[in-house]
Amino acid sequence: MKDNIGALIKKLRLEQQLTLKEVSHRTGLSISFLSQVERSKSSITLQSLSRIAEAFNVSRSYFFNDHATKSSLYKSKSKDLNFKDSYFIYQSLTGNMENPFFEPMLVILLQNEEKEIPSSHSGQEFVYVIEGTLTLVVEDEESLLEAGSSFHIESKVLHTWFNNSNKPVKLLYVYAAN
Repeated sequence: MKDNIGALIKKLRLEQQLTLKEVSHRTGLSISFLSQVERSKSSITLQSLSRIAEAFNVSRSYFFNDHATKSSLYKSKSKDLNFKDSYFIYQSLTGNMENPFFEPMLVILLQNEEKEIPSSHSGQEFVYVIEGTLTLVVEDEESLLEAGSSFHIESKVLHTWFNNSNKPVKLLYVYAAN
């Protein structure tokens, strides 16, 4: 498990010899926000992390797994849960698969009073709500999804989803790159 998302983002940025301004341009996130995340001074949402992963051309699982192999066996360990510096708790279900075609995650969204601005990126997303009420915004339409509901979307469509309730939302999140 990788436990400091901000340090990983900074490491990637420096390895790719990018400035915060260049990462901001690629992600649509502000320079000040990116700087705060890198220094663990600000929390990050799963949507923002997805935009950052795409900007660095890495899979989302880069932030969750330590080693990549060709094995698809995944054994859950409580230590795999991580919520430092974020509004979410996640558990990658990818196992140690190198360059997976899709990335399944068990996610618990904590209450986030800051609404995410809808954005678009490459790939597809599938979300199945296990527990709680998820707010989904697709283009200008907002919907509430209860336990048992799901959606599958081309990620190039402007969208976001978040927990606007006072209880955690547990969901299965699957991302597939194009």
